[in-house]
Amino acid sequence: MPSAKVLEAKKAQVAETVELLKNAQTGVLVDYRGLTVSEDTDLRNKLREAKVNYFVIKNTLLSLATKELGLDGLEEALHGPTALALSDEDPVAPAKILADFAKKNDKLEIKSGFMDGAVMSLDEIKKLAATPNMETLIATMMGSLNAPVSNLVRLLQTIVDGGEEFDALIAKKSGEATQEAPAEEAAAPAQEATEETATEEAPTAEAPAEEAPAAE
Repeated sequence: MPSAKVLEAKKAQVAETVELLKNAQTGVLVDYRGLTVSEDTDLRNKLREAKVNYFVIKNTLLSLATKELGLDGLEEALHGPTALALSDEDPVAPAKILADFAKKNDKLEIKSGFMDGAVMSLDEIKKLAATPNMETLIATMMGSLNAPVSNLVRLLQTIVDGGEEFDALIAKKSGEATQEAPAEEAAAPAQEATEETATEEAPTAEAPAEEAPAAE
């Protein structure tokens, strides 16, 4: 029978695993048997770059943790060596990286996974892996707004800096306003002059018509 110290250590391990699973948006279980040291290192580097937590875990420990969280559907996958990839930032990253790696390294086998507290089937994991990751989605969205956003950012930065560019911009706008005002005023007299000329010339044009009967 395990000693009290060993039991306490196991309880602590289970509690720690429960917290990891609870905080993760997604998790993917894999069988890593057959991978060489260099292949395993390559995989770990890819996952680390995507901020995915990846580690080998005992099936008994993972079983206790998943039961506590109600992820009983993972029990079927808990056989043979198991490594777990968890992400609390990008829900797509674990499935995408592992699926892409498995295409080139058939020794890596995806066994199961979960997302937001629900167990996923292998088909669902494949569909998740085909989804653009968070960086791609953000880049696509920002790309469509790139022009107006970049202009706004430059303007805001200029205002914040309060530099010569901002002063020059204000001076330019003020100069344009000053130039436009006289132009409008100059246009008004021109219109008035045209109206006055038309009013004065109108009787002269009609005069012969009025004087015609007197000539008879």
